[in-house]
This record gives sequence, structure tokens and C-alpha cells, in this order.
Amino acid sequence: MAESTEIREASLGEIALVFLKLGAIAFGGPPAHLAMMEEEFVRRRQWITRAEFLDRLATANLIPGPSSTEVAIFVGQLKRGWRGLIVAGCCFIIPAAVIVSVIAWAYVRFGSLPKAEGVLYAIKPAVVAIVIQALGKLGRTGVRTTLLAVIAVLAAVLSFVGVSPVLVLVFAGLVSAAALAMKNRLVGGGVVGFQKLVGLQKVAGPPKVVTAVMAVAAAGAAFPVGLVGLFLSFLKIGSVVFGSGYVLLAFLQTEFVERLHWLTEKQLIDAVAVGQFTPGPVFTTATFIGYVVAGWMGAAVATVGVFLPGFVLVTVSGPLIPRLRKSAVAAAALDGVVAGSLALMAVVAVQLGKASIVDRTTLVVFGVSLIALLRFRVNSAWLVAAAAVVGWVMLGG
Repeated sequence: MAESTEIREASLGEIALVFLKLGAIAFGGPPAHLAMMEEEFVRRRQWITRAEFLDRLATANLIPGPSSTEVAIFVGQLKRGWRGLIVAGCCFIIPAAVIVSVIAWAYVRFGSLPKAEGVLYAIKPAVVAIVIQALGKLGRTGVRTTLLAVIAVLAAVLSFVGVSPVLVLVFAGLVSAAALAMKNRLVGGGVVGFQKLVGLQKVAGPPKVVTAVMAVAAAGAAFPVGLVGLFLSFLKIGSVVFGSGYVLLAFLQTEFVERLHWLTEKQLIDAVAVGQFTPGPVFTTATFIGYVVAGWMGAAVATVGVFLPGFVLVTVSGPLIPRLRKSAVAAAALDGVVAGSLALMAVVAVQLGKASIVDRTTLVVFGVSLIALLRFRVNSAWLVAAAAVVGWVMLGG
């Protein structure tokens, strides 16, 4: 369905300021980041259509790296090409990286993490409300047919029973494409469409680029402890990790605790905790680890290493999205992936709700936040700030 609003242009300065703001206040992990981006770029600023946003979300979920950061990079690319891509991604990452670096400095100096339980206690139920609001708006575009609704439900069920998110999305895309082929009785045309899709990839050349990145990343094991080894270790992780949280934790455990012995178990858990309770990308866990291992230069090197693959993959895949939409079969598959992505987002919202709405106070914060968003259309940034103040006051009490 076409958007009725006129799409507005954006300067590099505007892109930088908006993403700096989001990087500084976007608590709650990828679902919250995506909800805030949808509000900021689709509804408030009208920089992109909801359909364009959903296509980028679906693609980000299918490539390695932090999905919300990759959506940010996609938005910058869509508005201002490769310059916008770099500005949007860097400005979303830098505030969180700076905050995490300062926390890492204090951690190394004083040996403990700052207390943030009270602030997070109030922010998390507000984040759940933000995600629910975004799901309602995105669902109207992304789940617009009965078939897509069924696919979304099936994807949610598969996610709940523990199927890998990537497999869930592949399943959703295949079901949607197969349904179109069956409906039109154009199996032969579907094969042609698939061949055209492969042909597009050959023209754009992503296999060569991605293979080169992976080859460089895999070479990390051959380097001794030092900044180069640190960079290549995080480049390798950023090239192969889908999602964040516990998935990232598993890779970090294998690389830095078991193989390289650069961190203790406690340091790793503290690093992941910092990535969770600070705003911006969860992958800034790398920044913390980099500082612990090699100081300020280590923080910078680790941050560049873990996020660089996302910039490369978005650069490669971004131009393919409009071409995919021109093929009926590829477009149907992308629609299925969009529906699956929204289902995964809903599953995370349910899990976050169970973990954060735990008593009467958090229930009140959640209810007030939802009313403020749906009835009064309060900006989510102000809502997060207000929740943080409430949490800070409660912590002080």
C-alpha cells in the first residue's frame, strides 16, 4: 500500500543530529531502537515510507551484525548515499561507544560497575510500550493479508519453541514465495524469478566483497595479542554473529575467555551487562572489552572491528532491495521475511514484558507509557527520559 505522505529530503547535518540523539537515548536493545527509528523517520520526519523501513528491517535481519545499527545505516544510505550511510551509522554508534568507554575506564580504575538497576527498572516497562506501539503501526503495512498474518503467527510459534531466528526468517520467506507460485500456477515463472535474483547478485558482486571480508576476518587467529589481533577478532565476530545478547555472549566466551584468555568470566559478564544497560547498540560490548584489554586505543579498535562488517554488508545489499521488489517471487519472499521479522520483534516484546513488568509499579509505568504513546502521541525520547528520572528517584529513595 502506498504512503499518502510526501517524502522529505534530509541533509547530512540533519542525519547526524538525529542519529546522535538516538544513539544517546535509545535504551532497551534492538526492538526499542527500531521502534524509535520508525517513529522518527516514518511518522515524524517522513524521510522514508513505512514499506521502505520494513524492507530494510527484513534485510538487516537476514545479514550478520546488529540489526538496529544496520537499519540506521540503511536509512542513511537511502537518504544520502554512501555519505549518509557512514554518517548515520557512525553517529548512532559513537554516543554509546563514548559512554561505554567512560564506564570501562571507571571499571578498570575502581573495579566495579556503576549501579543502574533503578534507572533500568523504570525504563524497561516504558520500552515495552514503545515496542508495542511500533508493532501496531508496522503491522498495518507488513502484515496486510491473511497469508502474511498466518506466516507471522507460524514464525512466532517457531521462535517460541527455540528455532533459530535466521531459520525462522528463511521459512517465512519461502512460504510466502511458494504461496504466490501456487496461487498463480507459475512455478516456471518462479524459477525464472529466482534465476533473475541470482543474476542480480552476480551483477552487484556481493559474494566477492563478502568473501573478502570473511577471509580477512578469519585471519585473526594467526595474529598475536595486540591491537591488530583485537581488531581481527572483533571483525570476525561482527562478520558471523546474527542478533545480539546471548548469541553475542557465546561468541565472546569462545573467543576471549576460552581461546585467547584475554578476559575472565566475570569481566565478560560485566562487559555484556554494560552493553545491555547503556543506550545505543548492544554490540558496544566490544568497546568495553577493547578498553579492558588495551585501553583507549583498544576500545576504538574493537568498536571499528565489530561494526565494520555491518557497513560493508549494507553497502552491498542496499542497492539490491529495489531490484528485488521488481520480481514478483522475490518481492513475495521479502514480504514473508518482513512478516517474520515483525513476529520475532513481538516475541522479544513478550519476553521483555515478562522480565520487566514484575510488580504494581512497573505495571503502572507500562500503562501510563502506553497511554502517553497511543492517546497523546508523546515522543518516545521524552518518554524514556521521564522513565529514567522516575527510576533514578526510586533508586535514590
